[in-house]
Amino acid sequence: MQSTLARRALRTTSPVSDAERQARRELAACYRLADQMGWSDLISAHISHRVPGEPDHYLINPYGMLFGEITASSLVKTDAQGTILSETDYPVNPAVLVIHAAILQARPDLACVMHLHTRDGTAVSMQEHGLLPASQHALVVWDKLCYHEFEGLALDDEEKRSLVRDLGPEKKLMLLRNHGTISCGATMGETFMLMYQLERACRMQVAALGGGAKLYPIAPAVIAKSAAQGTEIFGKDGFVPLGQKEWAALLRKLDREDPGYRD
Repeated sequence: MQSTLARRALRTTSPVSDAERQARRELAACYRLADQMGWSDLISAHISHRVPGEPDHYLINPYGMLFGEITASSLVKTDAQGTILSETDYPVNPAVLVIHAAILQARPDLACVMHLHTRDGTAVSMQEHGLLPASQHALVVWDKLCYHEFEGLALDDEEKRSLVRDLGPEKKLMLLRNHGTISCGATMGETFMLMYQLERACRMQVAALGGGAKLYPIAPAVIAKSAAQGTEIFGKDGFVPLGQKEWAALLRKLDREDPGYRD
């Protein structure tokens, strides 16, 4: 068993293209917005973005900075082996190589991965039944969700295979049992909005179960119908495609309130 903690990252540098600069801004924005949502976990949890035009290189948070501190220029560029390819005084969280590199290597249709340890998302991952088909927010992402068993801290290469296997060729949301949540998408906006839907669903479920009353059931036919509607609405040709509208609105909000992420 080889732990990524045992690896010593080499450091090289490469020029920053316009496309990479834009990806850096989008990823930095995602960190700031996630912090505003209360999704951060001090210096833990992480969000990644594949470098445009460099499919085997990824941008990730510097391990030691809070979500609210991250800027476009502070993000670390790395490869799947942990080689750091940008100027930085920070290391990369070893779990990044297990979770983000494994998913992005296995799924060329994806560009971004978000992994969180929120209260409600982790709480639902701890519940035996997992996410329940009990709210609209749950149902519209129902067909995108899968599960991954807890294997200890995500530091061992062996977990890459099981993580990729459980995600499969099409899923974009994952509950990591007893651990947290993952969303992934072709764009930063899609990745953020999928996580938003999942987190809202988990928050509503925790609140409803905490009330102690029996949940009102939804008929199986309506569950299937709602899941299909979610796929259509949020699909490429839907009226809210890939999180584009929400993401544009969120970036406008961030530019008004916290424009330092662009630096």
